[in-house]
Amino acid sequence: MPKLLFIAAAVLVVGLLVVVGWQKRGRKVSSTTQVNAMKANQDRLYADVEFLTELRPARSYRHPVSLNKAADYIKAEFEKLDCRVEEQPFKVDGQPYRNIIASFGPATAERIIVGAHYDVCGDQPGADDNASAVAGLLETARLLHAQKPNLTRRIDFVAYSLEEPPFFGTEDMGSAVHAKSLHDQNVAVRAMICYEMIGYFSDEPGSQRFPNEQLAKLFPNTGNFITVVGKEGQEAIVAQVQRLMQAHAALDVQRINLPSAVGLAGLSDHRNYWRYGYEALMINDTSFLRNANYHQPTDTIDTLDFRRMAEVVNGVLGAILGL
Repeated sequence: MPKLLFIAAAVLVVGLLVVVGWQKRGRKVSSTTQVNAMKANQDRLYADVEFLTELRPARSYRHPVSLNKAADYIKAEFEKLDCRVEEQPFKVDGQPYRNIIASFGPATAERIIVGAHYDVCGDQPGADDNASAVAGLLETARLLHAQKPNLTRRIDFVAYSLEEPPFFGTEDMGSAVHAKSLHDQNVAVRAMICYEMIGYFSDEPGSQRFPNEQLAKLFPNTGNFITVVGKEGQEAIVAQVQRLMQAHAALDVQRINLPSAVGLAGLSDHRNYWRYGYEALMINDTSFLRNANYHQPTDTIDTLDFRRMAEVVNGVLGAILGL
């Protein structure tokens, strides 16, 4: 997840708050809201993050061997499930890359896309950014396989390459390739849910930072919540996902709709689906506004909260099945 766009855009936020009517909602968590028959497994989440963060050199575009090892791992985990698994290959500057896709449900039905990128920025472990999200993606697919619901929609889990700079914001992003392919095939999409950094939480008061006072008034100042982030004009889907997640997760779930014009809402792969009119949102722990390890060598597995990560997954699965 790139940071510079956020910092530049934050300057414009103050003047837009009243104009666009920013929204966020959260509620106190009740232990009685858990309804999933099977819950996310912290040990599996840990194993996924451990594998990805121990790849040396780091899984960046500069190190295609490691990037391919990450893709192979994701594909192998998907292939353990009762689903259709495929690769979506593409090239950038002559170098091959690939998205990994696992599909459940009727092949020709309207789709829900759940995505996460598996590359990192620079030479660092990338535990929160974005191994936590890949682990969440895999675990959500595992739970869907285990629960075997009667699906009326097709659920596609997509692991993307090339989200990080220098590809962010370009048509070379793996998610841009995937979104365009859906549009070119006239695929109907109910919603796209992007996992982006879901593993860092803190119970320390003041651990949640904000770019300005207006945002500080909208959220708790303790960084122990997960956020559903969408753009202006997609308030209904963001509210629905937040409500469904909160009903299935023992974790505070906040929501906010931001003006896409200043870039704050689109700091991950979901941005590429907006171009084609698809409703898309991000599940995020607020990134560098909470986690000082962002894009640093200190973004390591020991800094993550796997109990809360598991609750995020429980919530997202509830949202997928409830949409």
